Amino acid sequence: MKDSVMGIVTGTVFDIKQLAVFDGPGIRTTVFLKGCPLRCAWCHNPEGLSAEKQLMVSTGNCINCGACKKACPDEGQCTACGKCVRVCPLHLRKICGTVYGDDELAQKLLKDKDILEKNGGGITFSGGEPTAQPAFLLSVLRKLRGMHRAIETCGCCAPDIFREILAELDYVIMDLKLIDPEEHKKWTGRDNQLILHNLEAVKNSGLPFIIRIPVIPGVNDSERNFEDTAKLLAGTPFLERVELLPYHKTAGAKYPMVGRRYQPAFQEDGIPDENTEMFEKYGINVKLM
Repeated sequence: MKDSVMGIVTGTVFDIKQLAVFDGPGIRTTVFLKGCPLRCAWCHNPEGLSAEKQLMVSTGNCINCGACKKACPDEGQCTACGKCVRVCPLHLRKICGTVYGDDELAQKLLKDKDILEKNGGGITFSGGEPTAQPAFLLSVLRKLRGMHRAIETCGCCAPDIFREILAELDYVIMDLKLIDPEEHKKWTGRDNQLILHNLEAVKNSGLPFIIRIPVIPGVNDSERNFEDTAKLLAGTPFLERVELLPYHKTAGAKYPMVGRRYQPAFQEDGIPDENTEMFEKYGINVKLM
């Protein structure tokens, strides 16, 4: 979003994690932006799906004291005003999502520039899907020039915008779920045409990058999907490695907190096939996470 009067580009962030060590080289600060165009059946960050601020409630320990209802000015139509948060005696409520101006967020991140650089790190933007807020992301990235800047992305973004974002980066972490377009649509809600197009842009960008595959039992852990993925990546000079991320049953834990139900149409108890041989066959460095 952009304030037409002040010229401030604003965006909504749902978390900022310091001392991150799995989101790119070195020690990093990871910024999680709200909003995502995909609806992956196994998503473990449901609070990142909506681009809007929202109320999160830990219902399990609620004592039904009624304080929240008394404080709510619009019961039944939550506007994330935060009035119920302030009166909850057990602090079970919070507003997920903080709106930052581009310069405000950049200055906050720049405070740790020296310590991040000393540890070979920088800033990583994740989500949700960070490219879902392109104007805000680009503006902050430009204000962070001189720092090591990375992105963790699903790649579902308009190609011209994606290329513009790549031009501001030093490193890319890209998820690949499924190569077959129909299967991709079935499990994520969107086909993968844009994703595969943008994968080619990453491969040709000259940027070092990692591919991450969330390995979901019975969904994308087939030999065919692994081979199709390996074929797309084989011989790419700047690919550092493929990382296989096993599915965890805790993925659905936060859904009730944002008023959603977690009902994946795959067998959660299944054991995912984490076979690395197909990637090794194509000369790709692969790592089980």
